[in-house]
Amino acid sequence: MEKIFVTGAAGFIGYHLCKTLLDRGFHVVGLDNCNDYYTPKLKYSRLEELGILNAEHVKFDQAQPSTKFPEFEFYKSDITNQKILYDIFEKYRFKKVIHLAAQAGVRYSIDNPSAYYQSNIIGFGNILEVSARFGVEKLIYASSSSIYGNQKKVPFAESDAVDKPISVYAATKKSNELMAHVYSNLYRMETIGLRFFTVYGPWGRPDMAPYLFTDAILHNKPIQVFNNGDLKRDFTYIDDIVSGIISVSLSNYKSGNYEILNIGNNQPEQLLDFISYLESAIGKKAIKDFLPMQPGDVYQTFADLSEIELKYGYKPVTRLKEGIPKFVDWFVSYYNPAK
Repeated sequence: MEKIFVTGAAGFIGYHLCKTLLDRGFHVVGLDNCNDYYTPKLKYSRLEELGILNAEHVKFDQAQPSTKFPEFEFYKSDITNQKILYDIFEKYRFKKVIHLAAQAGVRYSIDNPSAYYQSNIIGFGNILEVSARFGVEKLIYASSSSIYGNQKKVPFAESDAVDKPISVYAATKKSNELMAHVYSNLYRMETIGLRFFTVYGPWGRPDMAPYLFTDAILHNKPIQVFNNGDLKRDFTYIDDIVSGIISVSLSNYKSGNYEILNIGNNQPEQLLDFISYLESAIGKKAIKDFLPMQPGDVYQTFADLSEIELKYGYKPVTRLKEGIPKFVDWFVSYYNPAK
């Protein structure tokens, strides 16, 4: 079966993607540095779900086999380490790479921009270089809806101008798209950037609103509601995202060597409606602390999905009011907050 390299394998999207690929019989090699941007314990728990036992104690730069999936191997390493990437590619000779590893978070990029330059610029450059040198045929990488900034036109289309980012994170993601264009042109390597729109679901990140709000509501703590609740987000359920990534990965469609695609839900939701769905799923009212707009934040996100639907048949199926209870169920079962 085909070997696929997945970076960010211990991350939220990476974990779900690896599991789905493994369930379908693919040979997956995963890599993640398991940094402490948020608690590594959650990352190790995801890895243990993939059969990487005692994930916390896995040695750096050494392949760790899975006890659950014979076709899964994991490397605890960093994409800024060019040598380990060359060693891995020399060993496995991948034809497809799905690059999800990155320093995430819009607000954190204001306080710690150097982490974004290291991972999202230098690290991504290493992935491009090693992919080109070893003849990777298709590189799919994570971009972000944040690069659209505060433009007024909706829905956001791939053809829209995105030269006015309002956060360091967004600027690095735009840089990734430009870097990929260079390598596509120089090496005739197919690169596809996926602009993710507010992904949520079980095993989600602790710095995201579903997690933060659920935790606060369950523990009778106030939630921070920015811009006084007047925000809109195109919340996209994790299963829809993974389905889209896999469709793009496995498709033989090729419109050229370089492509950018939105991948979202095409259904913006008001922040206050999102909170209402959480309250209903949890069975408790939130204590709301209304605050002004935060630096680096955008007012709304709204994905135009016509390109990815036309070319790859992508159609999200999970509405927010259906996905939120699934997230809350996972949160309660994982953290058991009642005890």
